[in-house]
Amino acid sequence: MRVRAADLVLRQSRTAAQRRRAAAERRTRMLAGVAIVTTGGVVVGEVFRVWHRGDAPLLAETDDVVLAAEQAIEQTVEVAKAGYRGGSTRENALMNLLLSFTGTFAVVRASTTIIRRRGRFGPFRNLVVGDDHIHHFVPGIATAFIAGGISILSRNENLDPILAVPFGVGVALTLDESALLLKLDDVYWTEDGIVSVQITLATLGMLSSLALVLRVLRRGEAEVLDPDPVDEPAI
Repeated sequence: MRVRAADLVLRQSRTAAQRRRAAAERRTRMLAGVAIVTTGGVVVGEVFRVWHRGDAPLLAETDDVVLAAEQAIEQTVEVAKAGYRGGSTRENALMNLLLSFTGTFAVVRASTTIIRRRGRFGPFRNLVVGDDHIHHFVPGIATAFIAGGISILSRNENLDPILAVPFGVGVALTLDESALLLKLDDVYWTEDGIVSVQITLATLGMLSSLALVLRVLRRGEAEVLDPDPVDEPAI
């Protein structure tokens, strides 16, 4: 009877663990979907907008859809460059933050996976000082703190787009190991470590949503605050 009871408890614990794992995977997929939709929505929406208003032939006007799409994408890149050069400090800072955050998270996840399998990733490997493993959230916190501190102390808005890059790098390094900070344990490669991915994806989704909101507000400001001037009669 005791053996059967122990087996029953073991099966129940395994079932509960599987349910928790499945729930965590569903949340991760949902957050990944939100991040992809919001981030991709900015890119795809702008491509179709440029396609409709630019020089590339529309779908009904050409038989070579691939070539037309390439032209639309090339012109979208030109629009993005021009928009960045002519954008406000706030918009450029947000763009730099979003790109540096996303790129750093992708590189860190890829590099840590390779280091775990091969022991190193180019010049990068696990940093150990004495018996302590120095996690990458340590330089992440320091980088974000320094960038944010310089921005506050300088009070120079022109520096914000530049400082947004190291700030995004530092935040990505920190959030990638946020589960370790929450659990106070090295759970990076465990089931609990998925929390780091969830938090990072949620942050990416919010940053992308903020980019969309700023774009809408920019259009509204152009229509309400900066109406087209009335043409003056020629003398």
